[in-house]
Amino acid sequence: MAKIRTVFNCHECGYKTYKWAGYCPVCKGDTLVEEQVVPADKSPRLAGEGGELTLLEQIPSLEQERLLTGIKELDRVLGGGTVPGSVVLVGGDPGIGKSTLLLQAALGFVSSGLQVIYVTGEESLAQLKMRAARLGLNGQSLLVLADTEYSRIESKITEGRPQVVVIDSIQTVMKKELGGVPGSVIQLREVTASLVQLAKSKQITFFIIGHVTKEGVLAGPRILEHMVDCVLNFEGDRYQSFRILRAAKNRFGSTSELGIFTMEAEGLTEVQNPSALFLSERPAFSPGSAVVPVMEGSRPLLVEVQGLVSPSYSGGIPRRTATGLDINRASLLIAVLEKRVGLPLTSCDIFINVVGGVKIMEPAVDLAVALALASSYRDKPLKTRTMFVGEVGLTGEVRPVGRLAERLQEGLKMGYTCCILPRGNLRSQFFREQQAKNNLELVPVSSLAEALDLAME
Repeated sequence: MAKIRTVFNCHECGYKTYKWAGYCPVCKGDTLVEEQVVPADKSPRLAGEGGELTLLEQIPSLEQERLLTGIKELDRVLGGGTVPGSVVLVGGDPGIGKSTLLLQAALGFVSSGLQVIYVTGEESLAQLKMRAARLGLNGQSLLVLADTEYSRIESKITEGRPQVVVIDSIQTVMKKELGGVPGSVIQLREVTASLVQLAKSKQITFFIIGHVTKEGVLAGPRILEHMVDCVLNFEGDRYQSFRILRAAKNRFGSTSELGIFTMEAEGLTEVQNPSALFLSERPAFSPGSAVVPVMEGSRPLLVEVQGLVSPSYSGGIPRRTATGLDINRASLLIAVLEKRVGLPLTSCDIFINVVGGVKIMEPAVDLAVALALASSYRDKPLKTRTMFVGEVGLTGEVRPVGRLAERLQEGLKMGYTCCILPRGNLRSQFFREQQAKNNLELVPVSSLAEALDLAME
């Protein structure tokens, strides 16, 4: 019988040691977990035939059509559908709708004629059928399996020969020969490695649901994210209807795409017009509110940015809070407003919020954020039906942004009649023609101070 050994694994970075240490010497965190391990006869990651050296130009091109889930928002984030043989890891908070999303996707694959196996380790078959019935889903041709032992799951997959497999969830699957408990570092690493090898050898697409920690990151060693081909984060507040799907990693597509859903009684519903949804409850003539056209991948969105500036009565350091925006970028804009525009914000509490749970990373939102803060400080609303877009520099200049035509077109569709934008974007004859054609007033500015004078009612 193989000797049982004690191993200390870091559940953040995957570092392994056979002696106890107070902290992980790699990531410097108190993240070492003690596990009892039975050494296996051979590592599953080393199984398989050896390869031969081959010239890249001699490898035949593999042109395969992507598999469509039938959910346009999910297909968009995946880069136009999923690639056969790929492994997709989906993470999110408990109750956010991960299982619902992948159950709907599995039935979408089935409706297109694909063989799909849904493996559940958290629900019984009766519970899974009950959930499908509650969502109004008809899954007569969907194969389901309730099991948590990897060897039996692999046997059923090999026997069923599906094109798509859903694992719900990876934390419940285990290999008995490895010892430990389901969800441990060793189990997660070895099971995921075996699934990746199975996906590549059989050209099966795997969707794997992963739990997240209280910090909002995927539970288990970070090496899991390196193993898989795509990592999707399903975000939102479980007490609200908004759900946002974004790719943190995608080997076969862009990581800047965004999928937007609402959670209804019948399941997740795609949002056809996200701009209208984000602006539906925007108050009219309210100080501290600005609308900016942003680009999320190939999609333009109109998003409301809110700013609140109030005197600080605590006597300590004023608060600086930003939701949906990088706090360092927000601090930079506050400093520019004080130095270049003359707004005394040093003793004020400042709060910034991007409505709808969207996280904006591009600098094109700078002008809208700065104007929203100035509007709140002066208690004067910005012009109605007006968009604001532009990057703000440290000297207070407003710099051009890219893909402006798509941003303006989205604003026109939503009924906006004016846009304050960088002067550098008006050098092209195209924008002057568009202004004359669509009756969209384009107001060019060179500095933040100039934009502030033109933006107030």
